[in-house]
Amino acid sequence: MISIASAMQQDEIIELLEAYNEADVSFTYKEKQGIKLFFTTTATDLDAAAKAVKALIKAQPWGSVLYFQVTPA
Repeated sequence: MISIASAMQQDEIIELLEAYNEADVSFTYKEKQGIKLFFTTTATDLDAAAKAVKALIKAQPWGSVLYFQVTPA
């Protein structure tokens, strides 16, 4: 499971990760607790998945100025 803490752009983050499916890795939105979003993933290496999510969000036009934190949960 991956946790993303972000006070803004939450709907966009959910949409971005739900649409992601590369190298047999996908993410499914599970729940929200405060500003944290939780996603289940098919990735076996959660640290690598967290790094990939961070890079994916930063690559978005709105992601480069967004303050967020991605961690394995």
